Amino acid sequence: MTNESAAKGADMKSAGPLAGLRVLDVATMLAGPYGATLLGDLGADVIKVESHYGDESRHLGPRRGTERSPFLSLNRNKRDIVVDLQQEKAQEVFARVVKTADILIINIREPAMTKLGLNYEQVKAIKPDIIWVGVTAFGPDGPYAGRPGIDFLAQGYAGLLTLNGDPEGPPVRIGLPAIDVMTSMLVCTSALAALRVRDETGEGQRIEISLLDALMHAQASSIGSYLTADFVTPRTGNRSLYFAPSGIYPTKDGKSVVITTPAEKFFGKLCRALDTGWDKEERFINIDARLANEDELDAVIAARTSQLNRDELVEMLIEADVLTAPINEVEEVVKDPQILHNNMIVTTKHPTLGDVDVTGVPIRFYNTPGSVRMAPPLQGQDTESLLVEVGYSAEEVAQLREENLVATFDDIQQAKEERRKRKAAAQKQKS
Repeated sequence: MTNESAAKGADMKSAGPLAGLRVLDVATMLAGPYGATLLGDLGADVIKVESHYGDESRHLGPRRGTERSPFLSLNRNKRDIVVDLQQEKAQEVFARVVKTADILIINIREPAMTKLGLNYEQVKAIKPDIIWVGVTAFGPDGPYAGRPGIDFLAQGYAGLLTLNGDPEGPPVRIGLPAIDVMTSMLVCTSALAALRVRDETGEGQRIEISLLDALMHAQASSIGSYLTADFVTPRTGNRSLYFAPSGIYPTKDGKSVVITTPAEKFFGKLCRALDTGWDKEERFINIDARLANEDELDAVIAARTSQLNRDELVEMLIEADVLTAPINEVEEVVKDPQILHNNMIVTTKHPTLGDVDVTGVPIRFYNTPGSVRMAPPLQGQDTESLLVEVGYSAEEVAQLREENLVATFDDIQQAKEERRKRKAAAQKQKS
């Protein structure tokens, strides 16, 4: 990237391995934006491009001040520009920004994408070596192309819902947006692979990633069992299909622990730790016997674990080299000593909210570490400075604002206040 000002305005705690690259995040919600976030964590200069309405995640979930938790949680390490791409003159403004970019990430559906001037060919005409990453629910073509979709729908189409939940109960969705997160990782991975190709050939390219494909990739074991052995994986709840015991067990203080034994040696260690002789009993003598008598096995284990408090039990089992874990509540997760040691909770300074804690960088580079350098941006926070970077004068920026082609944070707030006043006036007239 030739634009030397790519990282201006950033609080550079660590340059990171991707320092010098510029990424345009023209996506909303989770999969696309979070992929851009990971690139930002690794040092890239990420510019979030928003409409006057803004990313959908700015309008959902719990509030903190004027901001929403989903946006705050997913969009660190970005600068922010508001451009109304529905106006042709604004597309010309955006083109200047595109010329400085290396990667563009988008999840806008057609025909809106083309109307906004954002399809691959349109962007390539502006920046021939751009790496363009499109994120869809089901793929850019084929029988489902163009359909709206989210994580939950992908879980249905790819059969994940049939695998999750109790055997006798209904299907249950995965509680966190795991498919969105997996897709975001593929966004990051594919962009980096394309950069290597561009380094060799000088050429960028179009990349397409879908939630459906990401989930199919993740289900190599379960779908693979059917493809290779005509075996349909059943729902097992908290139990394992292949060994026992494996499950969640109660403790004296009303909490629970995970205990699992993926090899014979671990069952023996569990028995020694709990001071029992279960591994000598015929009904539990080996994995096959334990699977055949799993209800009985779980009952005796639950009776024994219920005699101990959770933390006492976990400490005892870890000392015996048993595979175990506490079932932490969220309040406990954010205080977990290993999570804190791994710097997976990081404090960053937000321009209006003060200290905001976000999750940390999951990839540890020892020579060129990534970092959380910037708080999630306010909408339009960097519009003026970014436009100046790409060659606009202060007077020209003012004119663009006047024409409502772009907007700063103050412009967005003023527009919101005017809408609030109009709404209040209309309600007053009705009453």
